[in-house]
Amino acid sequence: MSVPIVRLASLKDANRFREHVHSLKVDVPCDERVLHGHDSPLLQPMSCGDLKITNRIAVQPMEGWDGTSDGNPSEATIRRWQRFGQSGAGLIWGGEAVAVSHDGRANPNQLVIAEHTKKGLAQLRQTLIDEHRRTTASGEPPLIGLQLTHSGRYCKPNSQTRNEPHIAYHHPILDKRLRLSVSYPLITDPEIKAIIADFHHAAATAYELGFDFVDIKHCHGYLAHELLGGHTRLGDYGGSFENRTRFLREVVEGVRFLAPKLEIGVRLSAFDMIPFFPDPSQSSNGKLGPGIPEDGESLIPYRWGFGVNSENPTMMDLAEATRFLDLLQRLGIRLVNLTAGSPYYTPHIQRPALYPPCDGYQPPEDPLVGVARQMGATRTLKAQFPDLIIMGSAYSYLQEFLPRVAQAAVREGWVDLVGIGRIVLTYPEILWDATQGRASQRKRICRTFSDCTTAPRNGLPSGCFPLDSYYKDSEWANKLNLAKGIEPRNSSSEIVGQGTT
Repeated sequence: MSVPIVRLASLKDANRFREHVHSLKVDVPCDERVLHGHDSPLLQPMSCGDLKITNRIAVQPMEGWDGTSDGNPSEATIRRWQRFGQSGAGLIWGGEAVAVSHDGRANPNQLVIAEHTKKGLAQLRQTLIDEHRRTTASGEPPLIGLQLTHSGRYCKPNSQTRNEPHIAYHHPILDKRLRLSVSYPLITDPEIKAIIADFHHAAATAYELGFDFVDIKHCHGYLAHELLGGHTRLGDYGGSFENRTRFLREVVEGVRFLAPKLEIGVRLSAFDMIPFFPDPSQSSNGKLGPGIPEDGESLIPYRWGFGVNSENPTMMDLAEATRFLDLLQRLGIRLVNLTAGSPYYTPHIQRPALYPPCDGYQPPEDPLVGVARQMGATRTLKAQFPDLIIMGSAYSYLQEFLPRVAQAAVREGWVDLVGIGRIVLTYPEILWDATQGRASQRKRICRTFSDCTTAPRNGLPSGCFPLDSYYKDSEWANKLNLAKGIEPRNSSSEIVGQGTT
């Protein structure tokens, strides 16, 4: 049965929001009023050694899969990076996921870091800095990173419709979803070493282009994250915790050799669950049912994930995340961005939303529970590692209450930096406006329609189709509507004939 969900826009003040949070039996801090100017916790600078961040606002990596076929930025990519700068954020975490090789792309239009894309990536960085200066009227630039990735199981480098997976181990559920046979080959240890070398060279290039740090991406089901869950993998990169973190250690070693002054960060899915799918008994007439977990009774103890309770895989377990953050600290890595799960098989814990993407399911819980779950895990880990600079995720669902919750989370020490993602596509200045004493622009607030996910699932760029006229009034919107079974606005035979890829 579907879960009744209270729409946050219907809650008129902080008291009603807190009452709703209490009714859900979760904990989400919310301040009565938003402070601004020098009094704002969100405008307090922070430092860790020589690392200096001008405020507590941060932008999550938000790829649009709208680059050129050779991995360079397009006009739409440049426009999105302008939005990153307009946020006023003191830290830009990675800009977006950039593949370290063509074969590691999650989409034929994902950016690639290579000799022929240097000029384009440098332009993105400068565009962001220029917009940041316009927004903040400050000559001090944000700390800017570049997220480096290999998409592993979810590689689609050559076609929107053809998977070319590089899998670290056979997964009893996810292999079936990709129609992989039991004989499908695993990525070999020598192939992993070659990918590690790609990360080394990519990081050196990022340093050459002026980026302050690189993120060695360990989240959302991509290669490095899957290796963390490789309990069943044999060889140097599977089995023990030491082996499952070997990829990270070897990447860090090479980056420090080639670019010793470059900072390193890690975005980590700190916990996960067994994959979910739409309840078929409640799916009808093209409408997805609420998410339910796959039957894992025969898979106990569950050994195919990281941060999963092995005896009850619908529950998280932060024990290994704690070990991982301890490792980061010992490696001298100070920048940590915490997230959870994967958009491919647990989107409700990774990106809480009221409306599902086309390949997802209706929320199995009030999305505010998902926000609280991530915030709570981040709070727990921050308390254990006070010397790490920790950035949190899952804030966009908070909508009007985002500034109040963000301020409270920083003020109470739950987190150092509040990372905003989806809402940056339509209203990047939301937290900056709040710190300047400006009223929120309600018509620009993300309502989590998930079109920014549904679009790339159908071979289109990621953007805010409901609220951003750049996308809403485009040919892309007509194609997206066709993919969703909606009559396209201002349709023409030429547009309809193109269909989707």
